[in-house]
Amino acid sequence: MRFKTGIDRNQQTMLPKSIEDYVTEENPVRVVDAYVESLDMKEEGFESEPKETGRPAFDPRDMLKLHVYGYMNRIRSSRRIEAETKRNIEVIWLVGGLRPDHKTIARFRKDNKKALRKVFHAFVKLCQEMGLYGNEIVGIDGSKFEAVNSLEHNYNEESLEEKTRRIDEKIEKYLSEVEENDEKERDMPEATEHRKEEITAAIAELKERKAVYEGMKEQLKESGEKQISTVDPDSRRMKVANGGSDVCYNVLIAVDEKNKLIANYEVTNQCNDKNQLAGMAISTKELLGVEKMAAMADTGFFVATDIAECMANGITAHVSSEYESVTFCLPSTREEAGEAVDFSNQGKNVYVRERNIGLCPMGNILYPRSYRESTGSAVYSNPKACRKCPHREHCKAYDRELKVKMPRAEFTKEYNVEDLYIRQITYRADKALLRRRKEIVEHPFGTIKRSMDARYCLLRGIPKVTGEFALIFLAYNMKRAINILGVQPLVRYLQAVKARRLPFFVRQKAKRLSHPLRHTACRPISTLSPVICLAPRAFPKIPSTSCRLLTRPGSQ
Repeated sequence: MRFKTGIDRNQQTMLPKSIEDYVTEENPVRVVDAYVESLDMKEEGFESEPKETGRPAFDPRDMLKLHVYGYMNRIRSSRRIEAETKRNIEVIWLVGGLRPDHKTIARFRKDNKKALRKVFHAFVKLCQEMGLYGNEIVGIDGSKFEAVNSLEHNYNEESLEEKTRRIDEKIEKYLSEVEENDEKERDMPEATEHRKEEITAAIAELKERKAVYEGMKEQLKESGEKQISTVDPDSRRMKVANGGSDVCYNVLIAVDEKNKLIANYEVTNQCNDKNQLAGMAISTKELLGVEKMAAMADTGFFVATDIAECMANGITAHVSSEYESVTFCLPSTREEAGEAVDFSNQGKNVYVRERNIGLCPMGNILYPRSYRESTGSAVYSNPKACRKCPHREHCKAYDRELKVKMPRAEFTKEYNVEDLYIRQITYRADKALLRRRKEIVEHPFGTIKRSMDARYCLLRGIPKVTGEFALIFLAYNMKRAINILGVQPLVRYLQAVKARRLPFFVRQKAKRLSHPLRHTACRPISTLSPVICLAPRAFPKIPSTSCRLLTRPGSQ
């Protein structure tokens, strides 16, 4: 027996006639190519027309292909992507041998942050057409991703006070040393003079640093923020899973229950998930285009105001909490309104944003009273109603006020109670559904952080980081779709989508052709099991490989 040997480097061989022969039909890179080619780049927000003067620019399609491929294969750095364009045969096939430098690659990602999010949403819509989304239940959760800002460049009021105190101590120490040197100046005038100059320079430097810290303290006071980051101003110091803390972004996702595909996401700098549920659930419902939906979340999202807002928008919220049930009131129609009755379980106040009032569990209106600068919260209460309330003896003092976090500039004492009807409800979460929450919503975060090596951000600022996560979540969804459907079925469907964007005169010409598939439409894959039809509506000279019936992967 002998070992396997490779080809002699000096031996002349007959290479394949084209680079197409190097990429197999089942290579995932073909999905990346087909998806980007199916997009209307102008509609997505990219600069699709080349400039008339200057050096020719790279096609935004090619730049987008590079980024999507890179994020699917743990290649996020612009320098690493540049290296792949010179040695990776899949990348060479994907962009036709183009070799943009790392600055061009990084600039594309930075300058097209809004368009990248549209590209992510477009893939979500595409997967909806193929029946990959259930559109009934979503899981919502948040996770921390490291920002481009170290702990050393993050400050709060306490750390700034400590730094200024230490600077004052050092200045005092230097001043006392100057006094000692003045006494010794008579004996060693040259040595003491040199030392005095060094101390004076050191004191001047310390005073400059102190002025910077004092400016940061003033900035915190004026903005109402609790901390400030100097490298990435939008990032914040947050608690992380290992019990420590780091400067991060809190990234929220909504994951569809059917195939664990991400339906929506949001990048925030809120240190926890409080008051995040309603906005995330409502925007996901609008994106999916459904009338009703159920949303699951963990204890960190439990806020009665958010649950009530979800209910008002056709969303059934199931949120873990320490309570078996919770009673609260919310606005309703005249037909659904009813008188509030006493209750024995936990009661919660609810904030009605559009009316600028609060509602207590007994149906009393809480009016805007004051703003507390120390906590950055508006206070809503109704002492007169509380004194007459039959539930008063069961209500703790701090429950008689509703505190709502908001900037000082947004607080007003104006409110609206006209045509207000109230109904009392007792809320109970579906525990059986909540037991499935982890396997639905935490699965994507684990895959993204470990398998895709996307634990940290490469860009700075919420808008740019939002664009970066569009690429991360698009890559995740694309890999999931490939695993579910297979490469070739997905490629053929994308080719059909591209064909639907043919110009009007081409479609009119196609109608005159007696093609057997002329009236065939692209239908959701889920409605065609076990056979998938990926034929376009109508277009001329359709290759037979794009129109044949395909067997679903795994079916006979």
